[in-house]
Amino acid sequence: MIDILVAIVVGALIGWIASKVMGTDSQQGAIANIIVGIVGSALGSWLFGSVLGFGGASAAGGFSIAGLVFGVLGAVVLIFILKLLKVFK
Repeated sequence: MIDILVAIVVGALIGWIASKVMGTDSQQGAIANIIVGIVGSALGSWLFGSVLGFGGASAAGGFSIAGLVFGVLGAVVLIFILKLLKVFK
């Protein structure tokens, strides 16, 4: 149960930071920030860890500096893709 709460809180933080960076904060609510943060962290872990081979990316989504950075980068990539698909303006 604690793991789920941590994932929600960290996902919300990551999604909020990414939405500020990408200028979509006014279009996203708390639920969208959580979803973008969690999915973006998974994307960041896969993209930067598995595809590009950055070892620290395996921490994406965890509550550490490396985890937050790679999580935010993954969420930024996700928002960029969603903007291309016209989900966000």
